[in-house]
Amino acid sequence: MEWDLLVDPLFRLPFFTGLVFAAVLPVLGLYLRMREEWLAALGFAHLGGAGGVLGSLFGVPPLMAALGVAGGGVAARGLVKRTGNDLYAVMILAGWATMILGAQFSHHARTLAQTLVDGQLYFTTLEHLLTGLAFALVFAVLMPWLSPRLLRARLFPGHDRANGRSVALLGLGFNIMVAAGVALASMAMGVMAAFALIFIPPWVAFALAPSWRAAVWLAAAVGVLAYLAAFVIALLGDLPFGPAFVAIVVVMALLRLLARRN
Repeated sequence: MEWDLLVDPLFRLPFFTGLVFAAVLPVLGLYLRMREEWLAALGFAHLGGAGGVLGSLFGVPPLMAALGVAGGGVAARGLVKRTGNDLYAVMILAGWATMILGAQFSHHARTLAQTLVDGQLYFTTLEHLLTGLAFALVFAVLMPWLSPRLLRARLFPGHDRANGRSVALLGLGFNIMVAAGVALASMAMGVMAAFALIFIPPWVAFALAPSWRAAVWLAAAVGVLAYLAAFVIALLGDLPFGPAFVAIVVVMALLRLLARRN
């Protein structure tokens, strides 16, 4: 194995790009799980991938197109009053079909779609890192304000309504943040890797953490540790990052099965 690759400047930018998402997305995943809308992550990830492919076809920067299409998914979710994961399942199917069919119309779109499937983190650019850092900054500013309100809306749903506060706007703002984060992560590390990152670390944390605060830290720690392991294994083994990362988090998910409570 070429251990020198781990300190090669060529891979510093991809490393820090993925690290940003590995620390942030699992925390968002906790709130999705609390709201019982965990499938939203996979729905927005597929819409983001579809947007990237469509952007390459129509001359729109793929990152902007991914954000735009994922934002369209948020708007569609806002129009549907019922709760649950039904609409997100439709998003997954629509996004997957659009991504695969769109890839047939140009070589560039086909290459991008394959990258989104394989999760080739090592092809990321400075644009991916900067947008990831910008998202992390927004997350750090807004989540301390959003967190207690999301918890209150879930645990005491009648409180905000009794005080004339709009729960719908709160949910819309949170969904916008989730869609943006997942779309950006999908473009950087692949669709399934982004979903695994926002799904499995919170799943493990929910089972093992004794409190909500502990769950936040544990979810972020599991995400970062899985990311570091996958980055090293994929780089040294000359493997696509996405499948390597998903395999790592699936192994770590065994912790969930050993927990005493659900």
